[in-house]
Amino acid sequence: MPIKTYEAISSLKVTFLGLGVMGYPMAGHLAGAGHSVTVYNRTVSKAQAWTSQYGGKSAVTVREAVKDSDIVFACVGNDADLQSITLGEQGAFSGMRAGAIFVDHTTASAQLARHLYKTAQAAGLHFLDAPVSGGQTGAVNGQLTVMCGGDIAAFEIVKPVAMAFSKAFTRIGDSGSGQLAKMVNQICIAGVVQGLAEAINFGQIAGLEMKLVLDVISKGAAQSWQLEHRGKTMVDDQFDFGFAVEWMRKDLGLVLEEAKKNGASLPITALIDQFYSDIQRMGGARWDTSSLIKRLR
Repeated sequence: MPIKTYEAISSLKVTFLGLGVMGYPMAGHLAGAGHSVTVYNRTVSKAQAWTSQYGGKSAVTVREAVKDSDIVFACVGNDADLQSITLGEQGAFSGMRAGAIFVDHTTASAQLARHLYKTAQAAGLHFLDAPVSGGQTGAVNGQLTVMCGGDIAAFEIVKPVAMAFSKAFTRIGDSGSGQLAKMVNQICIAGVVQGLAEAINFGQIAGLEMKLVLDVISKGAAQSWQLEHRGKTMVDDQFDFGFAVEWMRKDLGLVLEEAKKNGASLPITALIDQFYSDIQRMGGARWDTSSLIKRLR
């Protein structure tokens, strides 16, 4: 299948589907980089607000949004949302021109990524699964880490464009590899946050000045992004930052489902998933993931 190459990478026609807390600023960075951007969002007023802020165009349907684009980016909620914007007579795949590239930034299942890759191929299109890490702050600051699965040729075309909102844009391997890498990422985060929650709770019960302790241990082997960015807010009982518990439970559900298929043992991840379920029952579905400490207090 031929793939178009572009001499003027700085001025492509691109579409962004999904203007949530991640997609809205990501699309803004694309516009800021000089690309001609068309946006689509189920809530039309959100798309209108985006064009008022960044220029470009908005479309009222997915098909209209993608019809002339070189690259279509998407960031929606889950597998069902992703299928709804890609497949069927009104989906993106039926409206994109031959040779165009669809880049999915949704955290979705590897199984769906592989299915969409094959479906796109059959339609004369290209598909990359490219979930992101860095949360809302990373999206706003254009500092996301992106893990990609798919063909090298499509990846090489997309990378210089996607660097508008990324600090790292890396091909992991074939289709589905990006989603699997994101699952690895979420496993790591869950374990680190639970360990940090237990450590802070232990230190507070022991009567330590925990902000001082965090300053000290952040200079040693215990250092982590979570400690640096969430430790002191956990001490202060503040949980309105970044990635919500309900989103983490969705992601861990994907992880545990994949583990059933490949036989990986994830006892700690499964336990922490249940801890997050406890947080949801406490009314914390929209608290950020560092709220695991609330169970311990």
